[in-house]
Amino acid sequence: MEPKNQYIPYKMRIANIIEEAPLVQTYRLEFVDEKDAAQFSFKAGQFAEYGVFGEGESTFCIASSPTREGYLECTFRSSGRVTKALANCELNDIIGLRGPFGNTFPIEEWYGKNIVFITGGIGLPPLRCLIWNLLDQREKFGDITIYYGARTVNDLVYKEELEEWKNRSDVNLFLTVDPGGETPDWKGLVGFVPTILEQNPPKSENSVAIIAGPPILIKMGMPILGKNGFENNNIYTTLENRMKCGVGKCGHCTVGKTYVCKDGPVFTYDEVLNMPPEY
Repeated sequence: MEPKNQYIPYKMRIANIIEEAPLVQTYRLEFVDEKDAAQFSFKAGQFAEYGVFGEGESTFCIASSPTREGYLECTFRSSGRVTKALANCELNDIIGLRGPFGNTFPIEEWYGKNIVFITGGIGLPPLRCLIWNLLDQREKFGDITIYYGARTVNDLVYKEELEEWKNRSDVNLFLTVDPGGETPDWKGLVGFVPTILEQNPPKSENSVAIIAGPPILIKMGMPILGKNGFENNNIYTTLENRMKCGVGKCGHCTVGKTYVCKDGPVFTYDEVLNMPPEY
Protein backbone atom coordinates (compact mmCIF):
# COMPACT_ATOMS: atom_id res chain seq x y z
CA MET A 1 0.00 0.00 0.00
CA GLU A 2 1.36 3.42 -0.96
CA PRO A 3 2.34 5.58 2.07
CA LYS A 4 0.04 8.47 2.85
CA ASN A 5 1.24 12.00 2.11
CA GLN A 6 2.54 13.26 5.47
CA TYR A 7 1.06 16.72 4.86
CA ILE A 8 -2.50 15.45 4.41
CA PRO A 9 -4.32 14.78 7.72
CA TYR A 10 -6.35 11.73 8.55
CA LYS A 11 -9.91 12.52 9.53
CA MET A 12 -10.52 11.34 13.10
CA ARG A 13 -13.77 11.12 15.03
CA ILE A 14 -13.77 11.88 18.74
CA ALA A 15 -15.17 8.65 20.17
CA ASN A 16 -14.69 9.41 23.87
CA ILE A 17 -13.72 12.32 26.10
CA ILE A 18 -12.29 11.98 29.61
CA GLU A 19 -11.76 14.96 31.92
CA GLU A 20 -8.45 14.00 33.56
CA ALA A 21 -7.62 17.13 35.59
CA PRO A 22 -8.26 20.86 35.44
CA LEU A 23 -7.90 21.88 31.77
CA VAL A 24 -6.59 18.39 30.88
CA GLN A 25 -8.55 16.03 28.65
CA THR A 26 -8.02 12.68 26.96
CA TYR A 27 -9.61 12.08 23.56
CA ARG A 28 -10.09 8.64 22.06
CA LEU A 29 -9.89 9.05 18.29
CA GLU A 30 -11.18 6.64 15.65
CA PHE A 31 -10.47 6.80 11.93
CA VAL A 32 -13.37 7.99 9.79
CA ASP A 33 -12.04 5.97 6.84
CA GLU A 34 -11.47 2.26 7.47
CA LYS A 35 -8.70 2.23 4.83
CA ASP A 36 -6.81 4.85 6.85
CA ALA A 37 -7.17 2.70 9.97
CA ALA A 38 -5.73 -0.30 8.13
CA GLN A 39 -2.82 1.74 6.79
CA PHE A 40 -1.82 3.58 9.96
CA SER A 41 0.79 2.21 12.37
CA PHE A 42 3.09 3.71 14.99
CA LYS A 43 5.48 2.78 17.78
CA ALA A 44 5.85 3.95 21.37
CA GLY A 45 7.55 7.32 21.59
CA GLN A 46 6.18 8.82 18.39
CA PHE A 47 3.99 11.92 18.23
CA ALA A 48 1.38 13.41 15.94
CA GLU A 49 -0.04 16.74 14.79
CA TYR A 50 -3.63 17.24 15.97
CA GLY A 51 -5.62 19.84 14.09
CA VAL A 52 -8.90 21.68 14.41
CA PHE A 53 -9.93 22.72 10.93
CA GLY A 54 -9.67 26.49 10.61
CA GLU A 55 -7.67 26.87 13.85
CA GLY A 56 -4.35 25.12 13.20
CA GLU A 57 -2.39 22.18 14.62
CA SER A 58 -0.79 21.31 17.92
CA THR A 59 1.94 18.74 18.54
CA PHE A 60 1.91 16.15 21.29
CA CYS A 61 2.52 12.47 21.85
CA ILE A 62 0.32 9.52 21.03
CA ALA A 63 -0.74 8.48 24.54
CA SER A 64 -2.21 5.05 23.75
CA SER A 65 -0.19 1.91 23.09
CA PRO A 66 0.29 0.42 19.60
CA THR A 67 -0.81 -2.87 21.15
CA ARG A 68 -4.32 -1.40 21.48
CA GLU A 69 -5.63 -1.42 17.91
CA GLY A 70 -8.55 0.39 16.34
CA TYR A 71 -8.07 3.79 17.96
CA LEU A 72 -5.56 6.38 19.15
CA GLU A 73 -5.62 8.46 22.33
CA CYS A 74 -4.14 11.84 23.07
CA THR A 75 -4.02 13.78 26.31
CA PHE A 76 -3.53 17.54 26.29
CA ARG A 77 -3.78 20.63 28.45
CA SER A 78 -5.82 23.56 27.16
CA SER A 79 -3.32 26.42 27.08
CA GLY A 80 -3.04 27.97 23.61
CA ARG A 81 -5.22 28.75 20.62
CA VAL A 82 -5.26 25.26 19.12
CA THR A 83 -5.52 23.30 22.37
CA LYS A 84 -8.37 25.58 23.48
CA ALA A 85 -10.12 24.85 20.17
CA LEU A 86 -9.52 21.13 20.73
CA ALA A 87 -10.95 21.40 24.24
CA ASN A 88 -14.10 22.96 22.81
CA CYS A 89 -14.72 19.96 20.56
CA GLU A 90 -17.53 17.59 21.39
CA LEU A 91 -18.18 13.87 21.07
CA ASN A 92 -18.32 12.73 17.42
CA ASP A 93 -16.66 15.91 16.12
CA ILE A 94 -14.08 15.41 13.36
CA ILE A 95 -10.51 16.63 13.80
CA GLY A 96 -7.35 16.12 11.74
CA LEU A 97 -4.32 14.01 12.58
CA ARG A 98 -0.96 13.91 10.79
CA GLY A 99 1.76 11.46 11.63
CA PRO A 100 3.23 9.50 13.16
CA PHE A 101 6.46 11.46 13.45
CA GLY A 102 9.72 11.05 15.36
CA ASN A 103 11.82 8.17 16.61
CA THR A 104 10.84 5.46 19.08
CA PHE A 105 11.84 3.77 22.31
CA PRO A 106 14.08 0.72 21.60
CA ILE A 107 11.76 -1.74 23.34
CA GLU A 108 13.29 -4.86 21.79
CA GLU A 109 16.66 -3.96 23.33
CA TRP A 110 15.05 -3.95 26.76
CA TYR A 111 13.77 -7.53 26.76
CA GLY A 112 14.72 -9.22 30.04
CA LYS A 113 15.59 -5.92 31.76
CA ASN A 114 14.03 -4.05 34.66
CA ILE A 115 12.25 -0.88 33.58
CA VAL A 116 11.96 2.28 35.70
CA PHE A 117 9.63 5.17 34.84
CA ILE A 118 9.94 8.62 36.45
CA THR A 119 7.46 11.34 35.56
CA GLY A 120 5.20 14.08 36.87
CA GLY A 121 1.98 15.84 36.00
CA ILE A 122 1.20 16.06 32.29
CA GLY A 123 4.50 14.24 31.61
CA LEU A 124 2.78 10.90 32.11
CA PRO A 125 0.95 10.70 28.71
CA PRO A 126 4.06 9.97 26.58
CA LEU A 127 5.13 7.33 29.09
CA ARG A 128 1.62 5.90 29.41
CA CYS A 129 1.95 4.72 25.79
CA LEU A 130 5.17 2.93 26.67
CA ILE A 131 3.94 1.56 30.00
CA TRP A 132 0.94 -0.16 28.43
CA ASN A 133 3.11 -1.35 25.53
CA LEU A 134 5.30 -3.16 28.06
CA LEU A 135 2.47 -4.37 30.28
CA ASP A 136 0.72 -5.89 27.25
CA GLN A 137 3.79 -8.10 26.79
CA ARG A 138 4.66 -8.29 30.47
CA GLU A 139 6.50 -11.63 30.30
CA LYS A 140 9.33 -10.08 28.26
CA PHE A 141 10.51 -7.73 31.02
CA GLY A 142 11.79 -7.85 34.57
CA ASP A 143 10.57 -5.55 37.33
CA ILE A 144 8.48 -2.54 36.27
CA THR A 145 8.62 0.43 38.64
CA ILE A 146 6.75 3.72 38.21
CA TYR A 147 7.43 6.97 40.10
CA TYR A 148 4.68 9.48 39.37
CA GLY A 149 3.47 12.61 41.08
CA ALA A 150 1.59 15.85 40.56
CA ARG A 151 1.16 19.18 42.29
CA THR A 152 -2.15 18.13 43.88
CA VAL A 153 -4.35 15.05 43.99
CA ASN A 154 -6.69 16.69 41.49
CA ASP A 155 -3.80 17.19 39.04
CA LEU A 156 -3.04 13.47 38.76
CA VAL A 157 -4.03 12.13 35.33
CA TYR A 158 -5.30 8.62 34.46
CA LYS A 159 -6.61 8.13 37.99
CA GLU A 160 -8.36 4.83 37.21
CA GLU A 161 -5.24 3.43 35.57
CA LEU A 162 -3.10 4.55 38.50
CA GLU A 163 -5.41 2.56 40.76
CA GLU A 164 -5.06 -0.45 38.46
CA TRP A 165 -1.26 -0.21 38.45
CA LYS A 166 -1.24 0.15 42.24
CA ASN A 167 -3.20 -3.09 42.59
CA ARG A 168 -1.09 -5.10 40.16
CA SER A 169 1.39 -7.49 41.77
CA ASP A 170 3.80 -7.09 38.84
CA VAL A 171 4.08 -3.28 39.06
CA ASN A 172 5.80 -1.20 41.73
CA LEU A 173 4.07 2.20 41.90
CA PHE A 174 5.33 5.16 43.95
CA LEU A 175 2.47 7.65 43.71
CA THR A 176 2.97 11.07 45.30
CA VAL A 177 1.73 14.64 45.45
CA ASP A 178 3.68 17.77 46.32
CA PRO A 179 3.64 18.90 49.97
CA GLY A 180 0.38 20.75 50.58
CA GLY A 181 -1.33 19.06 47.61
CA GLU A 182 -2.76 16.16 49.57
CA THR A 183 -6.41 15.76 50.62
CA PRO A 184 -7.73 14.28 53.92
CA ASP A 185 -8.44 10.94 52.22
CA TRP A 186 -5.13 10.76 50.30
CA LYS A 187 -3.38 7.44 50.95
CA GLY A 188 -0.37 7.94 48.69
CA LEU A 189 3.00 9.51 49.37
CA VAL A 190 3.65 13.23 49.94
CA GLY A 191 6.80 14.74 48.47
CA PHE A 192 8.36 15.90 45.22
CA VAL A 193 9.06 13.12 42.72
CA PRO A 194 12.88 13.52 42.87
CA THR A 195 12.71 13.31 46.68
CA ILE A 196 10.65 10.11 46.53
CA LEU A 197 13.08 8.72 43.94
CA GLU A 198 16.04 9.48 46.20
CA GLN A 199 14.35 7.99 49.26
CA ASN A 200 13.30 4.83 47.36
CA PRO A 201 16.09 4.31 44.80
CA PRO A 202 15.60 1.72 42.06
CA LYS A 203 18.24 -0.90 41.40
CA SER A 204 20.44 -0.12 38.43
CA GLU A 205 21.66 -3.63 37.68
CA ASN A 206 20.18 -4.85 34.38
CA SER A 207 17.86 -1.83 34.38
CA VAL A 208 16.74 0.95 32.07
CA ALA A 209 15.21 4.23 33.27
CA ILE A 210 12.87 6.52 31.34
CA ILE A 211 12.25 10.01 32.71
CA ALA A 212 9.87 12.64 31.31
CA GLY A 213 7.96 15.65 32.52
CA PRO A 214 8.77 19.20 33.59
CA PRO A 215 12.39 20.22 32.84
CA ILE A 216 13.11 20.62 36.56
CA LEU A 217 12.10 16.99 37.14
CA ILE A 218 14.45 15.80 34.41
CA LYS A 219 17.25 18.05 35.63
CA MET A 220 16.96 16.82 39.23
CA GLY A 221 16.10 13.21 38.48
CA MET A 222 18.89 12.26 36.10
CA PRO A 223 21.74 12.88 38.60
CA ILE A 224 19.88 10.81 41.20
CA LEU A 225 19.77 7.92 38.74
CA GLY A 226 23.47 8.39 37.99
CA LYS A 227 24.31 8.39 41.70
CA ASN A 228 22.50 5.05 41.99
CA GLY A 229 24.54 3.42 39.25
CA PHE A 230 22.55 4.05 36.07
CA GLU A 231 24.79 4.65 33.08
CA ASN A 232 23.89 7.58 30.85
CA ASN A 233 23.13 5.35 27.87
CA ASN A 234 20.59 3.44 29.98
CA ILE A 235 18.61 6.58 30.82
CA TYR A 236 16.07 7.79 28.26
CA THR A 237 13.83 10.81 28.03
CA THR A 238 11.31 12.21 25.57
CA LEU A 239 11.38 15.95 24.84
CA GLU A 240 8.75 18.33 23.52
CA ASN A 241 10.80 21.41 22.70
CA ARG A 242 8.62 23.89 20.81
CA MET A 243 7.83 21.31 18.11
CA LYS A 244 5.64 22.78 15.39
CA CYS A 245 5.83 21.29 11.88
CA GLY A 246 6.91 17.79 12.93
CA VAL A 247 9.17 17.23 9.93
CA GLY A 248 12.23 19.43 10.51
CA LYS A 249 11.22 22.29 8.22
CA CYS A 250 10.28 25.19 10.51
CA GLY A 251 13.26 25.06 12.89
CA HIS A 252 11.21 25.86 16.00
CA CYS A 253 12.44 22.78 17.87
CA THR A 254 16.15 23.02 17.08
CA VAL A 255 18.65 22.73 19.92
CA GLY A 256 22.03 23.44 18.37
CA LYS A 257 22.12 21.11 15.36
CA THR A 258 19.48 18.77 16.79
CA TYR A 259 15.92 18.75 15.51
CA VAL A 260 13.82 17.42 18.37
CA CYS A 261 11.04 16.40 15.95
CA LYS A 262 13.31 14.45 13.56
CA ASP A 263 16.22 13.31 15.74
CA GLY A 264 13.89 12.70 18.70
CA PRO A 265 11.75 13.14 20.62
CA VAL A 266 13.36 10.12 22.34
CA PHE A 267 16.94 10.71 23.50
CA THR A 268 19.40 9.05 25.86
CA TYR A 269 20.91 11.10 28.68
CA ASP A 270 24.23 10.96 26.80
CA GLU A 271 22.56 12.68 23.86
CA VAL A 272 20.95 15.31 26.09
CA LEU A 273 24.30 16.12 27.70
CA ASN A 274 25.75 16.79 24.25
CA MET A 275 23.06 19.39 23.50
CA PRO A 276 23.78 23.10 24.05
CA PRO A 277 22.69 24.38 27.50
CA GLU A 278 19.72 26.25 25.97
CA TYR A 279 17.41 23.25 26.60
